[in-house]
Amino acid sequence: MSGSVTSTVPRTQLPRRLLQLYVGLVLYGGSSALMVRSGLGLEPWNVLHQGLARLTGLSMGVVLTILGAAVLLLWIPLRQRPGLGTVSNVLVIGVAMDAALAVMPDAQGLAVRVSALVTGIVLNGAATGLYISARFGPGPRDGLMTGLHRVTGLSIRLVRTAVEVTVVATGFALGGTVGLGTVAYALAIGPLAQYFLRLFAIPAAGSSSTVVASSPREHAILPR
Repeated sequence: MSGSVTSTVPRTQLPRRLLQLYVGLVLYGGSSALMVRSGLGLEPWNVLHQGLARLTGLSMGVVLTILGAAVLLLWIPLRQRPGLGTVSNVLVIGVAMDAALAVMPDAQGLAVRVSALVTGIVLNGAATGLYISARFGPGPRDGLMTGLHRVTGLSIRLVRTAVEVTVVATGFALGGTVGLGTVAYALAIGPLAQYFLRLFAIPAAGSSSTVVASSPREHAILPR
């Protein structure tokens, strides 16, 4: 995370930022667990995580952590710089997901499964808004996409689509769950993330503005 971001945020906001970061990351793991238990389909990267978990016998949380660290290594040739939020993303979400899965039974009955799916997607959007608005740097997967965008010159939308289609296809081939939830997540997460980014935004120093991401290039992640 660059100094230009932290310098525009009042130091008095640090406790709130830290709270938003870690509440958001824990909530992200819990919301992903809800989608797993719904059995109706997962967000793209968790399709891959689930497929690798079934292949290796590791828990989804452990796979998420290992893969997150591996993706972070890809930042080196892309000249991306991690922040506290980036490292915390790798360490916290997988633990939170495994903890939630350990106490959360599979949803039974279509109505309960759909409720779990919808709740998981909405909470995932809220979690995204919380941890990104904290301004401690993007997660490893988001940073990979912005890095590829910078190196290739391709649009964020094209890079994100190509990466996530590849991730879903690979995860599905390994036994990950693709279904209604995958499609619903793809359609809903953009508007939800944008709404919660604005809701939880921390105004910059000397400004009352809560605009977090205002251009197509930045999408649902903050500039570094």
